[in-house]
Amino acid sequence: MKSYWSRLLSLVLVLVIGLIGCSGSLDSLTGDYRQDTLAVVNTLRQAIELPQGSPEQAALQTEARQKINDFSARYQRNSAVASLSSFTTMRTALNSLAGHYSSYPNRPVPEKLKKRLDAEFKKVEASLKRGA
Repeated sequence: MKSYWSRLLSLVLVLVIGLIGCSGSLDSLTGDYRQDTLAVVNTLRQAIELPQGSPEQAALQTEARQKINDFSARYQRNSAVASLSSFTTMRTALNSLAGHYSSYPNRPVPEKLKKRLDAEFKKVEASLKRGA
């Protein structure tokens, strides 16, 4: 009888751990393309506009990198959004910022890149308003 209960408990624990592991998405996005895109834009703007040497800089840069990775992983193979102008512009901005973070992790984002990213983020927001 003791063996039966231990096996049953083991099975229940395996099921619970399996369901908990599979239930939540590992990324921080919801699956709603419009909402996710705006959330990523807001996070990236915060990370870019933060002055060099701020105490929150490392945390925001890490969060920005995570959002870039999550967004790319979720939407790059999604054919429903791949043809949208907001998506292609967003991918351009993400690639630019990710390239800077990879090449120059300890340097601030240059002013020229900040202006370009801001312009691209505005295009993305305008495209989302139009539904494209």
